[in-house]
Amino acid sequence: MSSSTRDPEVVRVSQKGQATIPKPLREKFGIDTPGEVFIYEENERIIVEPIPSLDELGGIHADTDRNRGDVLERVRELKHEERQREEARADRLRPADSEDE
Repeated sequence: MSSSTRDPEVVRVSQKGQATIPKPLREKFGIDTPGEVFIYEENERIIVEPIPSLDELGGIHADTDRNRGDVLERVRELKHEERQREEARADRLRPADSEDE
């Protein structure tokens, strides 16, 4: 295996659709096993992202009474808002079609 996590690596997909995230990537991004990640499609690519812990979301004083479902829902909301901002920015930067043509 290469020393860089940027080099592409082939992973097998099982009959159940399961793929193993290579250990160097799990370690680099703090993905615990067993654990969970977000997976979604964006710009014709499959994106896998670690789910932040309560401490990462709220700092040292994170509300420990929050349940995991609430945290995941809030992370989903934040990701959705971020995607909307990125799409709006891309729309603003995209050249307008000329009406004179």
